[in-house]
Amino acid sequence: MALILNIETSTDVCSVALARDGAVIHARENLTGQNHAMLVTVYINEVLEESNLTMEQIDAVAVSGGPGSYTGLRIGVSVAKGICYASNLPLIAISSLEAMAHFVINNKENLHIPENNNLLLCPMIDARRMEVYTAFYDVNVVQVRKIQADIIDHESYLSYLNDHPVLFFGNGALKCRDAITHPNAVFVNGITTSAKSMAPLAEKEFNLKKFVDVAYYEPFYLKDFVATIPVKNIFK
Repeated sequence: MALILNIETSTDVCSVALARDGAVIHARENLTGQNHAMLVTVYINEVLEESNLTMEQIDAVAVSGGPGSYTGLRIGVSVAKGICYASNLPLIAISSLEAMAHFVINNKENLHIPENNNLLLCPMIDARRMEVYTAFYDVNVVQVRKIQADIIDHESYLSYLNDHPVLFFGNGALKCRDAITHPNAVFVNGITTSAKSMAPLAEKEFNLKKFVDVAYYEPFYLKDFVATIPVKNIFK
């Protein structure tokens, strides 16, 4: 039973949700990207004000732990750590992919997903070009394949697709539609990373006292940061 501030910045979505006992009280989201550093603290203040609560009343902070955007993850984790240091709060890290998978399973009826115990879930986060960050989960959201960075082609995931219907979703799934054409592949639209999806998982972790070290915690970047040069600047 806890009051938890959830912060999700692993993709283009900047999202903050305040949840009590795993149920969201108030939330703010922006889906346009590139504004995380400016928006995340504003959103935190807004959800607290709207709830008539102060930071001193919060029991813990949960943050998206990756995989995802290197810059986005650093922003979210830095803000979460700052709050935890200032208010002496525990820090909870939630997998971006697992949170999306939980959302899909918990909203099967609304998403028109039929009951099937053989079903697998494959949340995907865009990693540029034809690469995605992904993992596989069963209908109980137990991970059946570890998180990896995969380059997608027509041969991708055949060992799973030959034996299971697989739901593909997330901001990395759209670009995979033309490559993954197996009849067992089902694409679910409109699923994004969200602090609201983190709330039930964060409550569970809080009750189990599964906290990360505020001083030493680093998000799961999966790949090293690579600075790129805009094409227009290459020959300058």
